[in-house]
Amino acid sequence: MGTVVQKFGGSSLATTEHLRRVARRVARVAATGRRVAVVVSARGKTTDQLIRTAGEINPDADGREVDQLLATGEAASAALTAMALQRLGTPATALSGAQTGILAAGPPGAGVIVAIDTERAERLLDAGRVVVVAGFQGVDAHGDIITLGRGGSDTTAVAAAAELGATHCEIYTDVPGVLSADPRLVPAARLLPRLDMDVMAEMAFAGAKVMHSRAVELAALCGLDIHVGHSAAPGTGTRIHAKDEDDMLETQAAVMAVVHDQDAARVTVRTAGAAENPALTVFRELGRRAVPADMTSVHEERGGGHTIGLTVPHTRVAAVREFLAAHAADGADALTVDDSVAKVSIVGKGLLSRPQYAARMLSALSGRGIAAGAFSASQLRISVTVPRADAHRAVRLLHTEFELDASPGDTPLTLATRT
Repeated sequence: MGTVVQKFGGSSLATTEHLRRVARRVARVAATGRRVAVVVSARGKTTDQLIRTAGEINPDADGREVDQLLATGEAASAALTAMALQRLGTPATALSGAQTGILAAGPPGAGVIVAIDTERAERLLDAGRVVVVAGFQGVDAHGDIITLGRGGSDTTAVAAAAELGATHCEIYTDVPGVLSADPRLVPAARLLPRLDMDVMAEMAFAGAKVMHSRAVELAALCGLDIHVGHSAAPGTGTRIHAKDEDDMLETQAAVMAVVHDQDAARVTVRTAGAAENPALTVFRELGRRAVPADMTSVHEERGGGHTIGLTVPHTRVAAVREFLAAHAADGADALTVDDSVAKVSIVGKGLLSRPQYAARMLSALSGRGIAAGAFSASQLRISVTVPRADAHRAVRLLHTEFELDASPGDTPLTLATRT
């Protein structure tokens, strides 16, 4: 029989009863004779608690030590899940990222998986044991632990599924699947039963917390389908696949979801004239520091120099400010950081081909007194920055504007929402 790879998020393991419920679910799959690998996140709010404790001990702690600390959350989850399976009579072995053979590279907190040596995991699976892998982590070429960024356990699961020969990867959390908006803000959000991989990737990058954007990108590269469902409700979920098999683009709803990202800051730098386009230097540095940039704009100024604008995660502002300051022109306004904004996006298909959707988006926001700042558009996503205090209102407004609210007869989403 084939290999099943399942990933359970931290909220699915938050309490002892949650953890036992997950173990019972995994044990039922293992009883069918299939090879089962499980990837787990840190339980509940463990990661947040560890970050808070690290800040209390040393706000300027070295990234290497922070990664050493944060990886313990997933390691504990793996060990406890294996213990719960053993209690049920299901043979199970917990493995850290290093023990799983996950090799990662990049700066602390933003590692990327470059290879997985699956020999040990394969041996355990062939022996009939469930392998429980600590997600979110690997080791670099020096043997140091490196974490993969928030949501990195999704990427661990997809990478493991690809290397272990699974045909798809199952991601279980505390929402019934991928929804048309965050149900904590929009109770009328719809369940999206199936999605193209490229649309899901845009949603994840724009701020949807249900999936890690790099996990979706990796699944597309490896030809893996992803199933996202609720850990306590079999039968629900969203299938994310490489191509939309049934509908032609012209018959699809152009706007499928409204996504927001509160962890955003708008950075603008004005540079002096230079022999080399300073944008090249800026983006080279962003790549070297693994800082994802969005909504970028580059304008050549009359008389020389450029103005470069970009939206980056709020948590990476310090790193961006450090190297941009060296390239900024003289003057107090040469480098500005606006951390009072949020990013709100509509995601779908053919959006550049339908400019009326951008007009509707901007008109709806301005009509309710919500100021739209930076703007960017592609075929799959239109994004604007808005004042952070208005972000939740903007999401609800746009969800209604583009007729995404569930109909009165639709089944209400009563399951717990992801935190």
